[in-house]
Amino acid sequence: MPNLSSRTETFTDSVIRRMTRISMQYGAVNLSQGFPDFDPPKALLDRLAAVSHEDFHQYSITWGAQNFREALAEKQSRFMARPIDPNREIVVTCGSTEAMMAAMMTAVDPGDKVIVFSPFYENYGADAILSGAEPIYVPLHPPAFNFDADELENAFRQNPKALILCNPSNPCGKVFTEDELRFIATLAERYDTFVITDEVYEHIVYAPHKHTYFASLPGMWERTISCSSLSKTYSITGWRLGYIIASPAIIENAKKVHDFLTVGAAAPLQEAAVTGLRFGDDYYRELAAVYTAKRDLFLRGLDDLRIAHTDPQGAYYVLLDVSEFGYADDLEFCEVLARDVGVGAVPGSSFFREPVNHLIRLHFAKRDDTLFDALNRLESLRQKIKPRK
Repeated sequence: MPNLSSRTETFTDSVIRRMTRISMQYGAVNLSQGFPDFDPPKALLDRLAAVSHEDFHQYSITWGAQNFREALAEKQSRFMARPIDPNREIVVTCGSTEAMMAAMMTAVDPGDKVIVFSPFYENYGADAILSGAEPIYVPLHPPAFNFDADELENAFRQNPKALILCNPSNPCGKVFTEDELRFIATLAERYDTFVITDEVYEHIVYAPHKHTYFASLPGMWERTISCSSLSKTYSITGWRLGYIIASPAIIENAKKVHDFLTVGAAAPLQEAAVTGLRFGDDYYRELAAVYTAKRDLFLRGLDDLRIAHTDPQGAYYVLLDVSEFGYADDLEFCEVLARDVGVGAVPGSSFFREPVNHLIRLHFAKRDDTLFDALNRLESLRQKIKPRK
């Protein structure tokens, strides 16, 4: 038999999705993979039910149904503060996962370098490697997860083709300030680099922090490839509706990559999702208020249990410091946590390039009673998991 491709030798299956399977195995409260256990907005569900009896069961236009792109362009034009052409500046993808992969393959050639902030969502390194690129990791320093300007410029001096920017950040919940983004923009212009953004948590930001779209910064529209999805904003992670927004020259190439990756996103789901894209601004204010309340509930509970944790500025993740238990292998700790305590988490080492084994990630995109259940189980954490010497 011939050898299989070597491109996947340096990474495993998704640790996040693996921890969901382990949570199911032990009946644990699954706070590992970031999806809600509450329903999407009723208006979306009602429209989906109606669409199932209408004529939307065949392929839509490969880069997105016309009315979906028009509704998305109207919404994002409002939030990104620039007019977006639905026909020339949007590609609809199968989730933001495909959007990021298509963006990477649009911008990057084999042998190019790509800057990735660490900690990072686990797909980014894999995307770079699958594209034949070499990741350059730049640390975000806790507890605020700020970058060092000199370290970042040293990475740019290696002539990267692109930088990946997750804002708000998964897993650490950092919301980049406008000053930080302007510094990145200065380097991107100086070293002639694309910036590929992952902005799926754009509407889940906690006051006083504010989300700034990188593409809205002066001079950045032409070199930014903005990726996002409807998954988190409308609680429809299983619908797999994502998109790329960029200048016409970039989108023209992204259309080709997308066409040969997946052909197109699900037509009936695009039709149903138009309803959500046409929600008014009150919906997004209420979304932020709901997640603010969930964050406060969960962090107060962790504080009451004296469990050290980060303070997320956006997204819906929190990193717990479990160094007191002395585990050298955080994956093993998470397996024991799911089995003995009944709470599913993700080992922090899957997000960091640095040797970090004392952090685990939980998420709080759950009903309040689910969060109370998880906190009640965590109350027995120190009784059921004894420190290792």
